[in-house]
Amino acid sequence: MRAGINLLLWTGHVTAAQRPVLELLKRIGYDLVEIPVMTGSVGHYAEVGRWLDEVGLARSTSMAFTDPAADPISADPTARDAALEQLKWQVDCAQALGATKVVGPMFQVLGQSSGAGPTEEERHRAADVLAEVAPHAEQAGIALAIEPLNRFECYLCNTLQSATELTRQVDHPAVGVMIDTFHAHIEEKDTPTAIRAAGRDLMHVHISESDRSTPGAGQIDFASILRALRDSGYRGDLMVEAFGRSVPELAAATRIWRDMFDSEEQLARDALRVLRG
Repeated sequence: MRAGINLLLWTGHVTAAQRPVLELLKRIGYDLVEIPVMTGSVGHYAEVGRWLDEVGLARSTSMAFTDPAADPISADPTARDAALEQLKWQVDCAQALGATKVVGPMFQVLGQSSGAGPTEEERHRAADVLAEVAPHAEQAGIALAIEPLNRFECYLCNTLQSATELTRQVDHPAVGVMIDTFHAHIEEKDTPTAIRAAGRDLMHVHISESDRSTPGAGQIDFASILRALRDSGYRGDLMVEAFGRSVPELAAATRIWRDMFDSEEQLARDALRVLRG
């Protein structure tokens, strides 16, 4: 299993200013990084890919729907079409970057709630959008990993089981599921059991602490989670995802208003010890 870290700890849009961070992460011992793709151009991500090649880091990409004008489960077909086009753009950026995965809650807009559980119609809409983008992803050599989030951030997929059921509706080999241990800590009855039940559908893992800070410094039992991943045959990437106050819009969205670690570098070093241990 390769060890990686999401660059959202430093920035919401990777530019040349983050090259020293990339070099630091390689020196520390990381194998790959996760690049947030929320803005920019395909050409820009091709350039970022060249920097990563020079540094010697593999990569994946992360996404989210933040604008209701592009929403896979909207009753408005125009919003669903916009979501489809955004996902295709995500795939194109990932391909230009040299990534092999796009990961994230690719089934609805963040923070939107109907005040009730998802309807069958909403599930079908999400599955239809993903089924339409899946051949484009497969042709580009990109896997799509659906990330269930906690109930305070979404309502269509909150657990690994619900995400797995969505992939079964999509029924395409380019589409699978991922787990984020922060969200699982809130929503799963037993995270190791959920991991084992997901089996081969599990494509990606976010290692994220209960307070979003340094993995291993909070309430989550990462030892049992890592054992469950080994037991289930998972051999993919372990991606640290931690948030601080470096990205103001993300800090606001994730409700982070106090410092919970000494520095980004120290968090990266401490998190890697948890993964390697």
